Amino acid sequence: MEGLIKGLINVALDAVEGAGDREERRNQATSQEEEDERSRATWAEVVSSKSNDNQAEQHSTGAAYHRPTSWDRKEEGEGRRKEKWDNDEEKYNKPHHPPRRGQQEESAKREDEDWQTVGNKKQHHPASHGRPQKYEAWQGYKKPASEQNYSEGILHSVNTEPTQEELHDLSKACNRLWDLDQNRLVPGKDYEINVGEGKKVYNKGDMARENLFTWLSDDALRKPTMSRFCALLDNYNPHEGYKEDVTAQDKHEQTAFIEEISRTGPIKYVFRYLVAKGILNCNYEEFKRILISLWFNLYGRGGTSGCSSAFEHVFVGEIKNRGENEISGFHNWIQFYLEEAKGTVDYQGFIFPRRRGELPDSETQVLTVQFEWHGILKSVSSTLIGVSPEFEIALYTLCYFVGREDNQVNLGPYSVNIKCYRMGNDKIGSVFPIAEN
Repeated sequence: MEGLIKGLINVALDAVEGAGDREERRNQATSQEEEDERSRATWAEVVSSKSNDNQAEQHSTGAAYHRPTSWDRKEEGEGRRKEKWDNDEEKYNKPHHPPRRGQQEESAKREDEDWQTVGNKKQHHPASHGRPQKYEAWQGYKKPASEQNYSEGILHSVNTEPTQEELHDLSKACNRLWDLDQNRLVPGKDYEINVGEGKKVYNKGDMARENLFTWLSDDALRKPTMSRFCALLDNYNPHEGYKEDVTAQDKHEQTAFIEEISRTGPIKYVFRYLVAKGILNCNYEEFKRILISLWFNLYGRGGTSGCSSAFEHVFVGEIKNRGENEISGFHNWIQFYLEEAKGTVDYQGFIFPRRRGELPDSETQVLTVQFEWHGILKSVSSTLIGVSPEFEIALYTLCYFVGREDNQVNLGPYSVNIKCYRMGNDKIGSVFPIAEN
């Protein structure tokens, strides 16, 4: 009996010590110089997939548009490479050479069998949080973009012409984008979040006993733009130092995504806005090529060329492996939901607002949070909850071309600062919202 009591005491002590070992990592953004080379791929090459070059080409968009060049700034994150993700956390704690897709088919098949939908039943424990179904349509996105089926696009009755007032006021233009986001989800109807308890950035400890996402409707990720967005997320390995191997299949998915969102109001509005401002001088097809270049062309971070892109950093997230591991980027709610569903994200509570005001609740759609991803802490990160991918691409593209590093704008009922960092003169280093109220 004495041995049993000692054993129980040791177990309790171990648990206390383990909890005490949790460290808070700073989320200070740093930047690295990156290459000035640009890709020469044409829109036709992207669509036809004739380019099977595994080195990502850097793209020059030529004189089709003019960007401000005086706000080159530091970036907030670094690095990674390509593989499908599973729940094997061990491989994220040591350097590894990512397998190519062909080597992953068996594991991906096993993973598919494990996935399930999250219905309208609340999930109270991370282990019981179901993964959203991988829809059959995602496989079709691997075909050449010209062979895919797209939605009909917005109704002709939707006005996407900017007003003179909007052309002179970036905040009003961003608010118009919010109104044009027809695919934005409705809290309580399409999903539910549980924000848990709040904390300061420097506070240690998990203040959220449950997942951030309680449930997401089965149809949410079947929306065409969201479904195509999801298909892009497994094209990257977020670990710093791995050159991305952009396959023809990846390019098909990128092109199909841009084609799909280009049929929506927010993207059409941004195109017309930039043309009216004289920043762009191109037709709509050329604008799609510009979006491909801006969001998907690779550049260097952390001393490794061709290892990062605006899309990967902002929406997927990156892991800096130099010194103490840090998470940078990762500002998208869909990626958060999918990773939380897989058990790789541990939500640890919301960050108290900078200014006094209402605390976030289940209705809030601009949220500042703290979380761990693959056991690595991101002490503060802001994200827009429930918005569509086309809205975020439109919003961030508009702020990149028209705005500065700090862009104080209104999005519906929210006052936010869209922080926009540039890499050189023609690349997005990072862009994300900061809640102001």
